[in-house]
Amino acid sequence: MIRTSLALALGFTLLAGAVASAAPVGPAARVGLDLRRTTLVVADLDASLRVYRDALGLVVTYDHMINTPPDAKSLDQMTKSRRLVLMRANDDFVGQLGLLQYFKPKVPARPGKTSPELQPGDVVLVFNTKDLKARFEKLRATPGVRIAEAPNPVTYPSYDGKGVIHVMFSSFYDPDGNYVELNEVLDDKLH
Repeated sequence: MIRTSLALALGFTLLAGAVASAAPVGPAARVGLDLRRTTLVVADLDASLRVYRDALGLVVTYDHMINTPPDAKSLDQMTKSRRLVLMRANDDFVGQLGLLQYFKPKVPARPGKTSPELQPGDVVLVFNTKDLKARFEKLRATPGVRIAEAPNPVTYPSYDGKGVIHVMFSSFYDPDGNYVELNEVLDDKLH
């Protein structure tokens, strides 16, 4: 079953996201590196915006065509043309999501997956929310979204290994086949 293998394999990813959303680490624990954003190359940026902006609620912070050369007036004069959209959740410096669509040159779609299980090279996006039910229903109604698993309770070992963390887990595939978890951490101490 997808839930069992993915939930177990991704549990630590989920938990790291739960702690990271609480506050930045202190100066002594900093490593001199910030993960600013993850950018997904997409086939149809507008379809992706319906998922990430409209259903999940990310806020667009940047939306521009990027052409090479920059002064080209038509697609014929461009060697490259692409649209980049950046979005944020609750932080405008780290953890942003980018969506990039190429218009020139056209980029062929990646060959289809042969397995429903995650494979090397796959990306897993993990979002935590406090209103999973409402957001999940928006996702369910969004064209191009394929539900992998409806919300259901799971538990993970706590950080100290002496207890458990309760999570309402759900997952879906976006229009480009990217695997996304949308979870609600039920333990107050992790929010």
